[in-house]
Amino acid sequence: MAKERPVSSAPEPPRIASAEHILNSDIDFSDIPDSSPEELKRAVRVGRPASGHAKKLVSVRLAPRLLNRIRELAAKRETPYQTLLHELLEEGVLREARRLG
Repeated sequence: MAKERPVSSAPEPPRIASAEHILNSDIDFSDIPDSSPEELKRAVRVGRPASGHAKKLVSVRLAPRLLNRIRELAAKRETPYQTLLHELLEEGVLREARRLG
């Protein structure tokens, strides 16, 4: 039995035909020219640089009030909240390790 969708007072955004998922196999790439060796030499890597200190992605559940407080503190420091959270955790772990000896 299908679940009923909750009724929302917000209007649904209009569906655009071009927004439908298209498989790569359905796209004709034949008119795209190959990159020349000169173009490839000038190419720049996009994304985060490899630093050798990659962080591991984890999931953590936080109380909404705590998360809001962290975001407020981060905004005051003008730093991303995830960076602040990392710094706070690191400081707390180091302090606890020193306390336990």
